[in-house]
Amino acid sequence: MKKSIILLFVLGMFSATYAQNFLSDSIADNSSTPQADKLFKRMWYKEAAELYERELSSLDRKKDRNKDKKKYRNKNSEEDNYLRVLKKAGDAYYFNTDMENANRHYDKLIATYYPEVNPEYIFRYAHSLEGIGEYSQAKRWMKKFAKQTKKDDDRSEKYNQKKQTIDDVLNIKPRFILHNLSINTENSDFGPMYYKEKLIYSSAVDSSNYHTRIYHWNEQPFLNMYMGNLNAIESDIDRIKEFSENLNTRYHEATLAFTPDHKRVFFTRNNYDGELGRDGEGTNHLKLYSADLVYDEDEDLEEGEEREGEWKNVKELPFNSEDYSVGHPTVSKDGKKLYFVSDMPGSLGGTDIFVVDILENEAEEYSKPRNLGETVNTAGREMFPYVTDEALYFASDGHLGLGGLDVFKSKIEDEQFKMPFNLGAPLNSKLDDFSFIIKEDKNRGFVASNRLSGKGDDDIYSFVRIPLEEEPEEICEQLVRGFVSNEITGERISNVTVTLFNEKGEQLETTTTSVNGAYQFKKVVGCNTKYKVEANKTGYQQKEKPLLTDLLPGETVVALGLQTVDKLIVEEGGLLKIKIGIIYFDLDKSYIRNDAAIELNKIVVLMTEYPKMVIKIESHTDARNTDAYNLSLSDRRAKSTREYLISQGIKAERLDSAIGYGESRLINRCVNGVKCSEAEHQLNRRSEFIILKM
Repeated sequence: MKKSIILLFVLGMFSATYAQNFLSDSIADNSSTPQADKLFKRMWYKEAAELYERELSSLDRKKDRNKDKKKYRNKNSEEDNYLRVLKKAGDAYYFNTDMENANRHYDKLIATYYPEVNPEYIFRYAHSLEGIGEYSQAKRWMKKFAKQTKKDDDRSEKYNQKKQTIDDVLNIKPRFILHNLSINTENSDFGPMYYKEKLIYSSAVDSSNYHTRIYHWNEQPFLNMYMGNLNAIESDIDRIKEFSENLNTRYHEATLAFTPDHKRVFFTRNNYDGELGRDGEGTNHLKLYSADLVYDEDEDLEEGEEREGEWKNVKELPFNSEDYSVGHPTVSKDGKKLYFVSDMPGSLGGTDIFVVDILENEAEEYSKPRNLGETVNTAGREMFPYVTDEALYFASDGHLGLGGLDVFKSKIEDEQFKMPFNLGAPLNSKLDDFSFIIKEDKNRGFVASNRLSGKGDDDIYSFVRIPLEEEPEEICEQLVRGFVSNEITGERISNVTVTLFNEKGEQLETTTTSVNGAYQFKKVVGCNTKYKVEANKTGYQQKEKPLLTDLLPGETVVALGLQTVDKLIVEEGGLLKIKIGIIYFDLDKSYIRNDAAIELNKIVVLMTEYPKMVIKIESHTDARNTDAYNLSLSDRRAKSTREYLISQGIKAERLDSAIGYGESRLINRCVNGVKCSEAEHQLNRRSEFIILKM
């Protein structure tokens, strides 16, 4: 599987701090793999993975030798170390976009340690499943991740499988026809950008100048920028040459953007000014630079020859830092805004898209960076923005996609970014798809991908976009959920029928509450729209509640409180019962005493008020005396109670049954042989009146 050079920018922008904190375990001082950990920290993932693999094999052999022993020394510490190395091995492949090997280790991690494993590894496991095309399993595990992290991580909102599923993305109508460019190499080629009638791109091509300088992350030469001529239909380029000797250095240069007049360029480079700059932890971050096109007015030109000029006056942009990374520029078509990617303070996730205003004055000045906000940015990675008059295109693994980075489109209306939508296959694939640029009027553009069908690592593809009569409209969607509880006691109520109506009173959906009183409608409804929820359950008063859904996509929570139709009716253990005072019987007797008749008359009144009510009678004794005797006594008392209610005018068919259960259903500890107080025994001597219908 190929390793995407974009991870230079992913981890460069994550910085060493992010790379370490994002992992759930820090490197222990007494690690058994110090060399692998050192390589991992320096982001030399290929070499680190090899060493972790060796260590895992060694640990597996050791576990096999000890598996038949009941005890062996340092068992817990060795198990902890095995878990740490297993995670590191998976991470080394994951950060190098080798999803097949990452999945192999994460699968073992989840199978062995779930559910104790950190939720971040559930997210990575789901991503690795997407990367090998196991979408149904990816969906399953992303749901588990969402369930564990929905309060703390907005990736769960993006992957909650309610507003959109992976199946929805897979079913997007194909709109793109891709062509692999002739100039792609076995190394990484990406970051295309238009420049007049040419195309500039970044490549790790092994040039004579730089072939000895290898970037150890993926064992490829360092990146530089190249330029080629677009052919007539803009499907390929030729006549490749170095873009600018002044801009290319002995380290990385990549991803650039031009002002509309093509007189200034913004580009990404390692923090390098004669020597690499590093932060306090030794990390070399990425920075944005600008350069101006300067012409030699004394240059002799032949007839028809254009003056090319040279890129000079290289400057750092003022919002760069030694402590975080800035890169991947794109300039608005009016030249007034510069968009870029960073992990600077104020980022929502790993990398976010920011914007600054390019101030109109003699000096090269900019406003303070502004985060594009939660509509575009997630807790994941948003990268490689490209802006047109119509939309912002960007790559993300925080929004729901097919695996790795996918390309998304966010329409621009009234200077606001609308909810992004996935552009679907074949533009997007199981692996990383990014560096999307387009000429909207021609429906042609370029994209980079490390999909397996390419020539090497990252490849650049030209594409033709098939026009649609209408672009997908942004749909603001809401789900309605909530819970139902007893308005008096606060106890949650199960098996409540809950119905959703629209503003016209039309029934949209009916559901029932779960054992914990929760409900959720599957019907997707509109934002900022009026609806009504109605709750019904036998024995309870009907409850209606109007609602207005939220303005933004998400969920609207509606809590409902119910009261029983009468204070004598209560719910216990999911059963509706008529709760009256204790029915007392004389010792060893079953006839109805006067004090018992007073309580039973309350049932008569209630059943008279609700003529459709049907009940059953259950009678119980304490554990004293023999089982057979108690069973017979309780049954006589149940039937005596039934006869009394009939004598008071209640029809026999409304009394479904009258059964004694003796001491078989005690409600406390007072079984045979246990010494209990009279009050404790009395709790077991009870009659229950269970409502079956109303």
